[in-house]
Order: sequence, then C-alpha cells, then structure tokens
Amino acid sequence: IPLLVRAILFSLSIVYVNAVSSCKLFGTFDMPSLFKQGDIMIGGIFPVYNKEVSSTSSYERDPPGVECAGFDLRAFRWTQVMIFAIEEINNDPAILPNISLGYRILNSCASPTNTLRAALTLASRPKETDRTSPCPPAISVSYFSTCACLSDRVKYPTFFRTIPSDYFQAKALAALVKHFDWQWIGAIQSDNDYGRNGILAFTEEVKKLGVCIAFVGTVLRTYTMDKILDVVEMIKKSTVKVILAFVPEGDFYPLMREVVKQNITGIQWIASEAWITAARPSTPEIYKTFGGALGFVVQKMPIPNLKPFLTGINPYADPKAAFVKDFWEIMVGCTPAFPEETTKFETTKEICTGNETLKYSTDVFFNVTQLRVSYNVYKAVYAIAYALHELIFCQPVGEKSIKPCLNISKISPKKVRTDCTPCPQEYWSNDKKDECIPKTVEFLTYHEPMGVAITIVSLLGTSLSLVTMVVFIRYRETPVIKASNSELSCFLLFSLCLCFLCPLTFIGRPTVWTCMLRHTAFGITFALCISCVLGKTIVVVTAFKARFPYSKAAGKFGPAQQRIIVCSCTLIQIVICVLWLTLNPPFPDMVFRYSNKKIVLECNTGSEAAFYAVLGYIGLLAIICLGLAFLARKLPDNFNEAKFITFSMLIFCAVWITFIPAYVSSPGKFTAAVETFAILSSAFGLLISIFAPKCYIILIKPEKNTKKHIMGKTEIQ
Repeated sequence: IPLLVRAILFSLSIVYVNAVSSCKLFGTFDMPSLFKQGDIMIGGIFPVYNKEVSSTSSYERDPPGVECAGFDLRAFRWTQVMIFAIEEINNDPAILPNISLGYRILNSCASPTNTLRAALTLASRPKETDRTSPCPPAISVSYFSTCACLSDRVKYPTFFRTIPSDYFQAKALAALVKHFDWQWIGAIQSDNDYGRNGILAFTEEVKKLGVCIAFVGTVLRTYTMDKILDVVEMIKKSTVKVILAFVPEGDFYPLMREVVKQNITGIQWIASEAWITAARPSTPEIYKTFGGALGFVVQKMPIPNLKPFLTGINPYADPKAAFVKDFWEIMVGCTPAFPEETTKFETTKEICTGNETLKYSTDVFFNVTQLRVSYNVYKAVYAIAYALHELIFCQPVGEKSIKPCLNISKISPKKVRTDCTPCPQEYWSNDKKDECIPKTVEFLTYHEPMGVAITIVSLLGTSLSLVTMVVFIRYRETPVIKASNSELSCFLLFSLCLCFLCPLTFIGRPTVWTCMLRHTAFGITFALCISCVLGKTIVVVTAFKARFPYSKAAGKFGPAQQRIIVCSCTLIQIVICVLWLTLNPPFPDMVFRYSNKKIVLECNTGSEAAFYAVLGYIGLLAIICLGLAFLARKLPDNFNEAKFITFSMLIFCAVWITFIPAYVSSPGKFTAAVETFAILSSAFGLLISIFAPKCYIILIKPEKNTKKHIMGKTEIQ
C-alpha cells in the first residue's frame, strides 16, 4: 500500500462499464467524486486534500465518511487537466470515433488507507449509475510516481510511467554533488518508499564518487513534533553544510518550519523534484532559510487552450461536483450558495452573489505555461486513448479507420495494458511487436562448417599421432629412436592423441558431463603432454652435459626418475581439476546477452579462478621446458633434440598467450571455437616440431639413422 502514496500522487484507472459479468454490491465508501458517464470510463485518484481528519469507529455500524482537510490547488488542477484531456479527446474524431470517454475522479487524502478505498471504489459500480446494471470488471491502474521500486514489470505489470524513475534523479543529484566537490553531506528522507528508495539509490551513487553521508534523518507529515525535533537536533549537531532532502513537500514542511523557527542557516539545500518547485518554500517566511536550494525539476510543457477551460470552472454548473466549492472559496473568497441547499455549517466567509468570475484572475493557478506534473497527467490520458484506439481499430492513430476490429464490450483492462508486455527470455518480439517468437538456440554443432573442420582436423591429428607411434614402435631399436628416449616419446604421442581428441567434446549441445569433461580433460592431457616434454628435456640436458656417455650424471636420471617426473607433474594438475569439479564445476548455461533473437548455449567455467589455474599450471610447465631446452640448444651433436623442444615450446607459448584475449572477447559459440583452435594448433606444434625430423630420418633418410651420424664430433672425441 505505501507504494500507492506520495505527496504528488496520480493514478489513472481504466474501468470498462460495458461488462457482461455480474456481482453483488455489499457496501460502498462515501467518497465525493467528479463523474461523467461514458462508453469507456477512466478513473483518477488525486490528493486533492492532503490531510486526513482522523475519526474513530465503534465497528457496530458503517464507518463514517472520509473527512479530509488541506485543499491542494495543484492536485485540483490535475483533476481539471484530466477532465480537459478527456473532453479534448471526445471532440477529436480521429482518436476514438463514435466512442465517448467518461471519468470518475476521487480524492486520496494523500494517505494509504484512503488511496486503497479510492481504488476499491473505482472497482465497484459508480453510485451515479443504475443499480440494476452489471458491475464493471477489475480495473487497470497506471500511477504517476517517480519511485524506482515500481519499475519491475513482473511485480507491477499495470504500472506505466509518465516521468523518469528516481533512479535517474538519484544519479543526477550525485553528479551535482560531485560537480561542486561536496565531500561531506547530510540527507533527509520521507518515511515511505519514495524517500527510502531515493536516498538508497543516491547513497549507492555517491559512494562510487567518494562522497560520505554524515547522517540520514527521517520525516513524515504525520510524525509527532518530538520526531521532527530529533531531526533538527541531528542537523544542529552535525558539521555538514550541504543537505539533500528527498521528500515530498507535505512531509518536509513541518521540518521546514522548525528549521526556520530555530534560525538554522548557512546550509546549502539540495531538493528532490517533489518540493523544488513547490509554492511554500518560496514564501517570504521559508525563503530566507531555503532560498537557493538546488534540484532537478520535471519537464515543463504548455497545454494549448487549457487556460480558458480553467477560467471557466464554475460551481453553479454542477452543484454536486466535488472539490469545486472549496476551489471557488479559495479563488473568489466567498461561499457559493444554491437555492436548494441549506448550509450545514456556519461559514466565516461571505455568500457569493453569483456574478463572480475567474475570467480575469491573475492567480498562478491559471498560468498554463509552466506545467510539469499537470502535463504528465495530460500525457497519461492521451496514452490510454491511443492504446484504446489501437486496440479497437487494430491500427495506430492517424491512419484511416475503416471499422472497429473489436467490440468495446469485449475490452478488458488486461488487453489494454498488455501497449507493452515483455516477452519471456526464451522469446523475442517480432517487428510488429505483437507476437513473441521463440529464440533460436545456438551452439557449435557437427553439421556446420566450423564443426566439420574441427572434427576433420582433430581426427587428422589423432591419426598422425597414432601413425607416428607405430613408426616409433617399429623402429624402436634404431639409433634415432634410442637417442630420443623411446618410452617418453611413446608417452608423449599417447598424450598428443588425447589432446587431439579433446576438441570433439566442444562440439554438440553442452551438457553437465560434457562441460565438466571438456575443460578438465584438456587440462590433464596437456599437463601429461608437457610433463613428457619436460622429462625429455631433462634427459637431453643431463645426458649431454655428462663428460662420458656412461657417466654418473647421465645415470642419475634414468627411466624410473623420468616416470616419477611425468606422474608427479600430471598428478598436480589432476588435484587442481578434482578441486574444481568438487567446489565449483563447469555447467551448461543459456546466454542471452549476445543477441535478442538467439540463445547461446555454452559451458560456463563455474570458477574462473580454477580455469585460469589449469591454464597457468600448463604455462608454468611449458616455461620450465623452454628454459631448460634453451640452455641445451648448443650442445655438440648432429641431432640435438633440445633445438626442436625449444621451437615447439615457443609455438606452444605463443598460441596460449594469444588465446587468452581472443577467448575473453569472442562471443557465443566462437568461444568454444577459439579454445579448440588453441588446442589443435599447440598440439600440432608439438607433434611436428618434435617428431617430424625423426620420422624424416627414419623413413626418408635411413642412411643417417646411425650412431655415428647422430653423435657427430662427440662420438669421434
């Protein structure tokens, strides 16, 4: 209910009286209203009186009617602007031809209880209509409110804005504070959603800018004087010289009076839109303290032909019209008298003669060039009318209307509010904005060219690795194979086979199992691969650093030590992957941010830290290999494997260094394509750099496959 109330509250309710449903009327609230019958009824709730006169009920009989005080001229003008807009629409055959709009306008007293009463009254049968007619259905409401809390279309589907939310005002006020380099400020909020949400949004913004808030005081028009004085003391004790008041004028006025009374000066006030243009801060009494306040205002716009309509207001035209009598007393200074009416209460004002007129009044009420909230009321009525036109005639206003496509008796409030129901995430709106179409689901498949290419290259790399392994097993007794450590070479070829098969897990619809497999399998197989290369590198360094072929230096790093190196280095990666899968594993994820027409299915890494830990560990092994191989690149032999390992590690590091920025910036399924490219290119780099020269000698130049040729000068020495 608090969401319904603000010092500036405007609600428009669409009520369709041509319903076929029936209901039983149990009772009514005695609420004065402005009423005119029409084919389609629009209801309005305004705080024409801004204070409720409290009353008690014994609950033994019907409660007394609502009594309100504090006539608000601005809110009354909003009611007249609504009536003016409806009359203007009724006189324009281009908008709703042969259909009349009616209205019913009620007072909220600016209180939650009476706003609810007014809403329920709008939902019931108007007392001005025939009691035998069927009841109208539930109403559709559009509130005028800046509260950011109402922006949730799921929670508040019937809410439509005619003014930006307080979220944008809070950002603008924070920028204003930053512009003047104010670092230490205070804040005042109203004890409702408007004030609390406004200050919350403002606080979040100024924290980003390094601004500190010394205190937050809370006020409300119904607060006791003790609570108001507590806020005053808070202001007096603080050292701040800048205070933001995010409150409606009615809630702020009691504090204003007390600040003036206690002569608290020297403060720069920042105002929300609810009181920066209000009349009371501009009075001589208040202005001496609050003059010079800064704030943002609602856009002002003129409404043509409104002034003659306002000056034509007359209590004698409809003696039963609510609010008009009080307005007349304020404007003219006398009480209108009607022949059939007996005055219930004594009045201190003189009785009008009946010749009074507003035609030549210079009161600010009739200034229609500075309209702010009034213009939003005007826009809201027209928005409803345009929505009804498009619903009834199935085309926008301005196009030639041939005939209605919908009978107005079939119209429901839900149909009107749905000039804007968002499609679910899995759907997108078509160009006409009248249908939700399922989004296409996108992921890397075997049928598209990219998937076919990855599959072919992957299988090719696997085949070459297997063929190379067969060659090494077949010629394992030859000097070339013996010199390159046949056991580690076979381990390396086996791990390369697995590396080439890894990209296949990136193709197809992501599932829980494939997402966990693709990253962990890649991490473990490449760790095994680089561990084998590291073992080969250490063998080369220790072997050729030894003075004699059978020295102790070479014997210290035999087959057992080589297996320990490979297993231990791979085991570390296995532990990382197990922790990853246990704590925060990868999972299939639907991503909507890339396109409003597509849903991209991709594997979310779950833990970015774990993913980069896997990559980082592989990179660490590669750098160690590169360093050791670089040291041994000039050893005296004709077949120095350290040179090939150095070259392969350079390729490997270059691929994965360029992979990271490409991976981060690639959208959708191209992320998987980038990763598979890195896997395949680095695997081919290892396969070709390390094994191609050996296969060339074994298969093409067998005459060089001798111990003498391999050892070169070292053998002679």
